[in-house]
Amino acid sequence: MAAVLDRLAQKLQQGERLAREEALALFGTRDVVALGRLAGAAKRARFGERAHFVINRQINPSNVCVLSCRFCDFATKRGRPNAYEMTIQEILERCSPELREVHIVGGLHPDWPWGFYLEMFRAIRTAFPQIQIKAWTAVEIDYFSKKFRLSVEEVLRQLKDAGLAALPGGGAEVFSERVRRSLFPFKIGAPRWLEIHRIAHRLGIPTNATLLYGHMETHEERVDHMLRLRALQDETGGFMSFIPLAYQPGKTRVVARQASALEDLKTVAIARLLLDNVPHIKAYWVTMGEESASVALQFGADDIDGTIGEERIMHAADAASPVSLTRGRLVELIRESGCVPVERDALYRTIHVYDDHAHCENTVSQ
Repeated sequence: MAAVLDRLAQKLQQGERLAREEALALFGTRDVVALGRLAGAAKRARFGERAHFVINRQINPSNVCVLSCRFCDFATKRGRPNAYEMTIQEILERCSPELREVHIVGGLHPDWPWGFYLEMFRAIRTAFPQIQIKAWTAVEIDYFSKKFRLSVEEVLRQLKDAGLAALPGGGAEVFSERVRRSLFPFKIGAPRWLEIHRIAHRLGIPTNATLLYGHMETHEERVDHMLRLRALQDETGGFMSFIPLAYQPGKTRVVARQASALEDLKTVAIARLLLDNVPHIKAYWVTMGEESASVALQFGADDIDGTIGEERIMHAADAASPVSLTRGRLVELIRESGCVPVERDALYRTIHVYDDHAHCENTVSQ
C-alpha cells in the first residue's frame, strides 16, 4: 500500500486527478498518517496556514414535515408533543448584531404560504443587514416549487430578491438509489438535487454540498457521490464547500454506532484529494466532535464551520457535541491544530485573521 500512496502522491504533485479506483484504494489504506500528509499538503497548497470559521446561527423554523424518512429523528407531525412552529418574531429573536450568517433549514411544512418564507427573509435583512442568509436545501426548494407551482428558477429568483445569499448543501445524503429507496424513498434523488444546484449556480447563487456517511452506504457509493459533485463543479464552478456529515444513529438505529474518528479523518482527507475543484472542505464539529474536527484541519479540511447557536437536527439524533460554541472556543480549536484562525462570512470573505500565534506546522508528518 505504501507504493500505491507514493504513486498517488507523485500523480497529485503533477496536478493530475484521482480516478475512482484510486480514491477507493485510499479508503482501503491503513496508513492514515500518510493519507493525512497528502491531504494536508493539498490544503496548504491552497490556503497555507489558514483555517476558517464563521459567527453564525442555525435556525430551524419548524420540525413539522410532510415526509417520514427512516433515518431522521428531527421531523415530526403537527399535534405531536415535540412539534413546534416559529413565528417570524421568534426567528428574529434568534438573530443578533454579531452574526454574519444564519443557516435556515427545517421540515417541509404542510401549511405555511409562500409569502411567509419571503417575509421571513425580508424581516431578517431589515433588522440585521449585516447577516447573510444561507437557507433551504435542494429538498426544500423542490418542495416550494411543487407546492406553490413555481419553477425552481422562479423560487430561487424570488428568494434571492428577498435576501438569499447562498444555499446550504443538505438533502444530498448520498447519491445512491439503493440507499434512497431504503432510507428516504420520498425525498428527491441525485438528479433533482444536482439540477437544483445547477440552476442556483446559473443564477449566481453559490451553494455548498454535503455527504451523509457512516450508515448503510459503501465506500464505492461515497466515492461516486463525490465524483458527481466534481463533475457538476467542473461545469458550473458554483460550489463553495463540501461538508462530510457523520450519520448520528439516534433513535432510528440504522447502524449501531457512529463512524469512527479514523473513518471521519479518511473521509475528509479523500474529499480534499478527490474534490480538487471545490475550494473548501469542512470539518463539521457538530457531527465529528470538537477534537476530531480540530485534527481534521491537518487532514485536508480548511474550515470548522461556526458558532451554530442552537443546532437541532443532529442533536435530535443524540449528537454528543455541544449545541453551540463560542468564538473563543473555535479560535482555540483551530490553534490547537497548529493553524491560524480566519473569521469569515457566509461567502468565505475574510473578516479577521487571528495571526498572533505560532505558524501552522504539518503535525501529521511529525
